[in-house]
Amino acid sequence: MKSTTLLFKLIGLAGLLSISACNNKAAEPASAGSASTVAVAAASAPAAAAPVAAENTVGKKVYGQTCSMCHAANVAGAPKPGDKADWGPRIAQGMDVLYKHALEGFTGAKGQMPARGGAPNLSDDEIKATVDFMVDQSR
Repeated sequence: MKSTTLLFKLIGLAGLLSISACNNKAAEPASAGSASTVAVAAASAPAAAAPVAAENTVGKKVYGQTCSMCHAANVAGAPKPGDKADWGPRIAQGMDVLYKHALEGFTGAKGQMPARGGAPNLSDDEIKATVDFMVDQSR
C-alpha cells in the first residue's frame, strides 16, 4: 500500500513538473550582428596563457530552470550532479546512451527519466548540453 501511494505521488509530481516545464522558453539564437561583434572582439583580444574550457552556459541554465527540480532532490532516482558513485555507472555506458535516455526517457532499476526531462519545448542540443553539464559536474 505504501509503495502504491509513493508511486502515485511520484506520478503526480512528474505531471506537475511536466506542466511547469512547458512554461520554459528555449534559448533564442544570437543575431548575425552579435556573432560578428564577438568575432571582432575575439580577434582583437590578447592571447591567453593557457587554453580554458568554455563554460557550458546553456546546460547550466537548462539544469537550473528544469532539471534541478528532480536531480537536486534525487526525485525518482535522478542522480545529483557531483555524486560520482551514482553517476559513475551511468557515465560508463557512454554519452550516446545518456543522450538517448535524456531525449527519449528511460525506466530502470534505479528510477525514471521522463523524455526531455518533461520539457518538450527543449531542443536536442539543449538537452545534450544539459547532460554534458551534469556529467562534467560528476566526473
